[in-house]
Amino acid sequence: MPIDLMGLFFFAYRDFVRDADALLDRQGFGRAHHRVLYFVNVRPGMTVADLLDILRITKQSLARVLRQLLDSGYVLQRHGDTDRRQRLLFPTEKGRTFFEILSSSQAARIDAALAALPPEGRACVARFFVEMTERGDQPLLDRLRLTDKLPE
Repeated sequence: MPIDLMGLFFFAYRDFVRDADALLDRQGFGRAHHRVLYFVNVRPGMTVADLLDILRITKQSLARVLRQLLDSGYVLQRHGDTDRRQRLLFPTEKGRTFFEILSSSQAARIDAALAALPPEGRACVARFFVEMTERGDQPLLDRLRLTDKLPE
């Protein structure tokens, strides 16, 4: 039974989110805000519908989080060019800056952990996360281009 790996996963995740959680808390935000900021920053112009599909949360939950990010000036919402019913999300300068600050400690933690692995370690870790993801989400990972650099 992988109970030891589950424990390691818990401690790794706890430490991975610690710094970002503290920064988010100072803004009155939580992890849901971080998730929205992440995807809006790495995929500017993403639709609200795509974000709902990725996060698998209710419209009501997303609306609350998104409203706070819009009202605080971290995210901008525009109508689609061809379909005015579409709501496209973009980070503002403030949102990009905050996202960079949130991500810097997490990126440093990942970089340090990967540096301690053999050269093929990054590919193994990436493959592990792909395998942990539900099979039905594979097209979503591909569409978001999260699997582009993985070896076959």
